[in-house]
Amino acid sequence: MRGEPLMPTKPQKVRKLLEQGKVNVVQRTPFTIQLLYPTGEAKQDITLGIDAGYNHIGFSVVTDKQELLPEELKLEKIFQRS
Repeated sequence: MRGEPLMPTKPQKVRKLLEQGKVNVVQRTPFTIQLLYPTGEAKQDITLGIDAGYNHIGFSVVTDKQELLPEELKLEKIFQRS
């Protein structure tokens, strides 16, 4: 409502808020909404952790309570000796 970004929410909750007319769609990609009512503006501190290995890079986004995004990226070999 005040133009400040809040924490992401589940699609089911967004669908209900849209049906009730409590939000406006600001942008479709990435999908962004703006609340039309005041909230407690609760934000969580999040941390990005990166483990850079030789063949794999692991990264994780966590809060104090849960892991939000655990991912692993496999690196391809670009240079080959002949």
